[in-house]
Amino acid sequence: MTGRFPYVSFLRIYEPLDAFDDQQQLLILAQRGRDREATEQLDRSESLRRITRPVSDPFPHDGQDIVRVLRYPSAEGLSTPYYCPNQLAVRSTLAAESLTQNLRNPLLGLLVPDAARVAQQERLDPDSFAESLSKLHTRSATWGIPFGWFVLFREDDRIEVVEDDGGIETVRLAAPISQCIDRARYAAASLAIAAPGLDLLEELTEITEWLETFSLAGIVELDYGELAHLVFPDDSPGDVRAGIECLVEGDMTGAAAAYRRLAARWIKIRQLARAS
Repeated sequence: MTGRFPYVSFLRIYEPLDAFDDQQQLLILAQRGRDREATEQLDRSESLRRITRPVSDPFPHDGQDIVRVLRYPSAEGLSTPYYCPNQLAVRSTLAAESLTQNLRNPLLGLLVPDAARVAQQERLDPDSFAESLSKLHTRSATWGIPFGWFVLFREDDRIEVVEDDGGIETVRLAAPISQCIDRARYAAASLAIAAPGLDLLEELTEITEWLETFSLAGIVELDYGELAHLVFPDDSPGDVRAGIECLVEGDMTGAAAAYRRLAARWIKIRQLARAS
């Protein structure tokens, strides 16, 4: 469990079936019977297979894209399915492009050989790539969770604690996308008045624009991944909200206290990324 995979968190958008085109619906319907645990295991095993295969190529080559299923209670109390395509081909291409901006050869060549990047570009269909890029359902962060993500959630939102062998495997928060958009807009408007110079304002503006590309009937999920066993129980959503509220009220002491709580929790985790 812990230690086998990187400390990566995910922000995912799940949409109802009718939000997808006919081809995507066929893919979803073929996988809708697989439970979440089996899906996560499949994703992990495929990841290991890619990085251990003889050919040095981290990109996905074959097979259908994985679709995650989230069952969320409707207003009538019924358990309604929502779907999040993994879009691995697009996300791996974006990750490789990010590496080219942050790493230099020869390390880059070892991780993502030029031949592998060329082959990946040849495998991608330009039209489907552009469509997926404009509506990317999953965002990820390594060695932490962006503070802007916490703005989208409250303590009384749905929470799922996934345990394995007595330990926490992950924690998942979920809330309707319409509520998340309202929360992000309100926080951004508050910061625009109280602290327009904060990077968090720009982050919230960008997150809001991203959320608005999806169906308002969708669900947003924050998946802590293996970070969960390092921080849970986690008060970060409340601390971020308290910090913004204090800034609006001009309470710099309260805002500083909220930031110190966040920093104490997350800086030590980010330091692990530089540990040998």
